[in-house]
Amino acid sequence: MVGTGDRQELSGRRAALATRRREYDEDDVRVRPGRSSRPRTRTRPRHADAKDGFVIAVDRGRYTCVLPGAGPDDPTVTAMRARELGRKSVVVGDRVGLVGDTSGSSGALARIVRIEARRSVLRRTAEDDASTAEGRLERVVVANADQLVIVSALADPPPRTGFIDRCLVAAYDADIEPLLCLTKADLAGPEKVLDYYTELELPYLLIRPDSPLDALRSLLTGRVSVLVGHSGVGKSTLVNRLVPEAERAVGTVSAIGRGRHTSTSAVALRLPAPPDAQQDPGWIVDTPGVRSFGLAHVSAESLLHGFPDLVEATADCPANCPHTADEADCALDAWVAAGRADPRRLASYRRLLASRAGETESRTEPDPHGRPE
Repeated sequence: MVGTGDRQELSGRRAALATRRREYDEDDVRVRPGRSSRPRTRTRPRHADAKDGFVIAVDRGRYTCVLPGAGPDDPTVTAMRARELGRKSVVVGDRVGLVGDTSGSSGALARIVRIEARRSVLRRTAEDDASTAEGRLERVVVANADQLVIVSALADPPPRTGFIDRCLVAAYDADIEPLLCLTKADLAGPEKVLDYYTELELPYLLIRPDSPLDALRSLLTGRVSVLVGHSGVGKSTLVNRLVPEAERAVGTVSAIGRGRHTSTSAVALRLPAPPDAQQDPGWIVDTPGVRSFGLAHVSAESLLHGFPDLVEATADCPANCPHTADEADCALDAWVAAGRADPRRLASYRRLLASRAGETESRTEPDPHGRPE
């Protein structure tokens, strides 16, 4: 039995232990690392077994790809973007590396783990002025294109040379060859448009509803060509003639001369192989009809290269010449006055300069033919 004295002694020891400061060591403290200090490795998988792929469509985080050598009837590969790519975007025309299930069977899903270096990048913005939110937001139209086919109707709706000028600037800036495709040639002649671009030696084709497309197919063979144009100019009709199985939606032109948007997303379509031909038939990228082609991503210096008929004149301009109409010493005015360039081309160039500077009144100014851009 424990006596009264023993109980008092035990109680005293407990009290002394309770008041004594405990000495902690590192095993008593659990240090939890912050999120920013988590150990990371710089070693990334090489994915040496990744298969090459070509992105032909993008839809809500899923990418439709084809493998090299795949035929028109072979299944396509559905893929998602690997987290290790970070913020790198994947667009139509990209050459990528694929791992996982690339069989193309129902329910199969591969991963895009690598994006090859792009040969060219065609971009546009909603506005010309980089100081606006719309101007700062660049949209990649397509990657790795070889040719920009600018589709413009000669009537219904009438041609807009201001829009064509913008497309030419974007093509030259991206180092892509331009091709002007004038549709509805049965409704109007091309003389006014061709006269406007006579100094550029711009390649062009006239397309009628019943005309053969052999000349156009020969220019598309073996290349990746992206088609751009206003809604209602007959772009989807042209695509359906080139690739009958595409079945792209075709719209009508409203009473005020504006087309309805019928293509809602960019998609690459394989051109049919001609009989007994060994050469790659090529791809066309059909894009949604656009109402504007902003150039905020193009520098003022590069903007001039969209007007090669004016470049030579700038050699006589003073240093840092802004080339605006209020610059008294700008040599562009004398160049045009001497008949060495079309004054409408100079007006279009200066309108783009003004739009880049955020002068909103210039954005609503009609193009040289009296039509809005």
